[in-house]
Amino acid sequence: MSTRPAGHVARSTSRPYSETHSVSRDVTSGGTRLRTFLCTADGVEIDSVYESGSVVYDGDSGAARSVPEPVFVVAHGFTGEADRPHIRRVARVLARYGAVVTFSFRGHGASGGRSTVGDREVLDLAAAVAWARELGHERVVTVGFSMGGSVVLRHAAVGGGGEGGVDAVVSVSAPARWFYRGTAPMRRLHWLVTRPSGRLVGRYGLRTRIHHRQWDPVPLSPVEAVPRIAPIPLLIVHGDQDGYFPLDHPRMLAAAAGEHGELWVEEGMGHAENAAPDALLGRIGDWAVARAG
Repeated sequence: MSTRPAGHVARSTSRPYSETHSVSRDVTSGGTRLRTFLCTADGVEIDSVYESGSVVYDGDSGAARSVPEPVFVVAHGFTGEADRPHIRRVARVLARYGAVVTFSFRGHGASGGRSTVGDREVLDLAAAVAWARELGHERVVTVGFSMGGSVVLRHAAVGGGGEGGVDAVVSVSAPARWFYRGTAPMRRLHWLVTRPSGRLVGRYGLRTRIHHRQWDPVPLSPVEAVPRIAPIPLLIVHGDQDGYFPLDHPRMLAAAAGEHGELWVEEGMGHAENAAPDALLGRIGDWAVARAG
């Protein structure tokens, strides 16, 4: 669904937010809240929210000083967006462990562009990570769910741990391979993405604008990306009741990760953000704080 692979353009050094949009800044009892549109390396505007209780701004310049807490950059699943209740719940729990950036992938919610279902979305995540760094955070943890889980894996494989990279990666309910149709929900998703009538349902029923182009070339698969993430700490989380991707998917990812990855198989858990209980999100926060250095 793209004319070009995401590749290293995800590490663009251009300013991470568009100067045509103002930054909305609020100071609440929970800390500082910023909302803006970030501009990706390929020119798509991404609706993004930052929440923290620890950012310190220098005088009138508005420049942020480095803050000790990590920042969690949350990548939602397909048809999600930053304002959906389950994403806000994830953000609230992770805010106990650090600052949080949430955003809507291209084609979702108020963001521009059209969804490429995991291909160009690497650029959206790269813009969010760059913004977190610009706000003064030295430690960045990406947490992705379903489609977002595949995106955080590919982003870490491309960006590594250097400037613009991340310090830890958490992938929840992600596929290991593309074009999987082995479950009824995934067959419905393929209809939604590949058929004109499905894309209409996506646009008007699910608030998700889906690109009509097929992938060309096919992006690096999650299982191919995982070995390239080392030595960045990696956590793979999957429910044993996931209706989209059975357990061979996380096991393939864990096998590809080798010693640098951990696998948590959660008893009774279904798929992605909606199914992740607060207790699990808290354990993810603890893991990230311990591993991100």
